[in-house]
Amino acid sequence: MSENENREPEDKVTPASEPEASEAVEPQASYSSPSAAPESTPVEPAPSASNPEEPAVAAPSAREKPPAEVEPVAPAAEPTAQAEAPAERPPRRVETDEEKAARRKATLEAREAAKVAAALAAAEAAKGGTAVNAATPPPSAAPAAEGETPAGPTAQGEASAEKPARRVETDEEKAARRKATLEAREAAKAAAAQAAAEAAKGGATPAATAPSAAPSPSAAAPAAGEPAVEEPPPKPPSPNQQRLDRAVELLRELVAADAVEEAYINEANDHLPTLTVKNESWQDAARLFKNHPELACAYLRNVSGVDYESYMEVVYYPLNMDARHTYCVKVKTVRESPSIASVTPVWQTANWNEREIYDLLGIDFPGHPDLRRIMLSDDWVGHPLRKDYVPLDPEV
Repeated sequence: MSENENREPEDKVTPASEPEASEAVEPQASYSSPSAAPESTPVEPAPSASNPEEPAVAAPSAREKPPAEVEPVAPAAEPTAQAEAPAERPPRRVETDEEKAARRKATLEAREAAKVAAALAAAEAAKGGTAVNAATPPPSAAPAAEGETPAGPTAQGEASAEKPARRVETDEEKAARRKATLEAREAAKAAAAQAAAEAAKGGATPAATAPSAAPSPSAAAPAAGEPAVEEPPPKPPSPNQQRLDRAVELLRELVAADAVEEAYINEANDHLPTLTVKNESWQDAARLFKNHPELACAYLRNVSGVDYESYMEVVYYPLNMDARHTYCVKVKTVRESPSIASVTPVWQTANWNEREIYDLLGIDFPGHPDLRRIMLSDDWVGHPLRKDYVPLDPEV
């Protein structure tokens, strides 16, 4: 067979296949170089008439841009002086704990000195009959002479910091101050209770203010044209006031005239009748609470001990189970050698309670049948619930 016969199948190409081939090639022409662009590539512009010899410039393809159109990247902007200024500042010095404490102490001392000066000025003005103007500076704060610069806050802070250190109170002084405060409170309570008792007997309501602080007639009388202000009605007596008065009367009559130091109604605790009985009269008073038919407190509900730093106290709660009447009886003792007569022979429920108070507070109960520690070991040193307790081992 000849060569032409072998090539015959290749020459038999249908006309419809040519467009398909051209269509298949066209997508590749968009990715080829400008020199190989197909017929669909835009026609190069003809040279202008003014310069016929100017060579024609090929148009760039759609995928390429001329170098002139590429935008140059702008250099990073240099930080301004305002942005650099905070970074160039030196770091702020941090105050130490000692410097903070010294500054606070100086501020407090300056405030205390100002308060003392104001109080002295007010007292002097009250004596002399002149009014004190808070805005008027003291004589030491007179204006400076002309040309003299007044001291600023820094100078004032340095002056206050140069003051001598405040003296620390000793333990004896603290105890004396607390004792004086407690005695003043007790005296005020006793005076209020006595005034209330006298008012109850006389049928008058005790005044809430002292006689020296009584309102003036002009202030008491209502102004012309104004309606008179009605005084509030007197406070009704406590429902347990009668029981309290009867218990006080029995104790003073059958135990001792001075057996009761204080008596009042504890309204916050469900109007509980509360009495403070002298230490030396407590055992007889306990027998009276149990055996007297009007009291008949056959059960001791609870016993607790309290350390008030200047003295110690034991609180008893006898209960009349038939009438559901409860009393609160307080007995004070000295702190140096605390001792209160045991009431275990009267109420057996006081046995372990008194042992616990002895163990944790160190209060002695003479007459107790078995007074020894109940929670701590026998060789334990000290009593943990006392305010002055210092443990031998701080980790325990």
